Amino acid sequence: MRAKRLVKTAFTSLWHKPLRTMLTMLGIIIGVAAVVALMSYGSATTGSVTSQIQGLGTNLLVITPGQTTQNGVSQGLGSAQTLTQSDVTALQKDSLLSAVAPDATSRGQVEYQSTNYQTRLEGSTADLLTVRNLKLSGGRMFNLVDEQQALPVAVIGPTTAENVFGNANPVGKTIWINGLTFQVIGELASQGSSGATNNDDEILMPLSTLQQDFTGTTYLDTIYASAIDAQHMQQAQQQVENTLRQSHGLSWSAADDFTITNQSTLLGTLSSVSKSLQMFLGGIAGISLLVGGIGIMNIMLVSVTERTREIGLRKALGATRSDILNQFLAESGMVGILGGLIGVGLGMVSSLALGRIASETIHVDWSAVWISFVVAFVVGLVFGVYPAFRAARLSPMNALRYE
Repeated sequence: MRAKRLVKTAFTSLWHKPLRTMLTMLGIIIGVAAVVALMSYGSATTGSVTSQIQGLGTNLLVITPGQTTQNGVSQGLGSAQTLTQSDVTALQKDSLLSAVAPDATSRGQVEYQSTNYQTRLEGSTADLLTVRNLKLSGGRMFNLVDEQQALPVAVIGPTTAENVFGNANPVGKTIWINGLTFQVIGELASQGSSGATNNDDEILMPLSTLQQDFTGTTYLDTIYASAIDAQHMQQAQQQVENTLRQSHGLSWSAADDFTITNQSTLLGTLSSVSKSLQMFLGGIAGISLLVGGIGIMNIMLVSVTERTREIGLRKALGATRSDILNQFLAESGMVGILGGLIGVGLGMVSSLALGRIASETIHVDWSAVWISFVVAFVVGLVFGVYPAFRAARLSPMNALRYE
């Protein structure tokens, strides 16, 4: 009952000066809102990127060419032309790999009736489905005969299918890519998108078809390899490195002319970056809450000065030091709670707004909500301790004489 009266008194005191109360809470509100919005957005972004990396395949090794240098200027990773079909053939003999798929890309203009659409073209083999964990929603994947004869067949991504055919079934339709006739034999299931990257906007075709009709080269942009299981990822990577060095005739002192990216390493790096980001965001929020706490202490000291005579009168009527102390602690704690509640609401709205702007599905991080709310309450209490002690130590006689 006493606690209920204490809370009611504190609320009435804060409600008496709403503008001052709101300005006092402002730092807490901004800090809590920043924590909720940024942590929710960070969690959603990390989850999306993790899903994309995991969606690339199971136990995946991504092999890309090395880099070239022109006039002393590096052209960047993947600029060399060091990967060929012979590397794929060599890797298919490795005992720690379950599947290997070559990959080359280009872009093409797709025409169908009055529709004209540009998309990414990807040439590979049927093993790409296994290595990249792709699924078909209809039709079939191209087979060994299609690859050997470089037949004009295409497996279309769902976004491309929607943009070219609308709601109609694309399987069996004939399209023109850069003026060449292709038959759509299958449609991929959706892989999802990440930010500006839409993995569903592409057309798959046999590697031989892409190289013959579009790129005119025999070089590969990427080789995807799948290790037999997660426990043998490192050994499989080492085996791939040895095989490619032998295939390229590199001496023991020569540097690799290719790069191997381990899916587990990517996920580990992402996890590390995510933790660092969360610590950084936590630091920003901590500064905001510290500023908010200083604001609470400042306003509470002003409040103690303004209410000195009231304190003296209460003490003269029998109020103890503990009563005065609890009264001011209740008010500062109430500022923290109200600021935390408003901040949580503002943070949830902000996280949804960020999701709309970035076209991401944002789910509120409830751990961030609870932690920031509790911290806001603790900050309100801690920074209200000194003003409360100062009020409790006032002499009733001196307080009543205060002008």
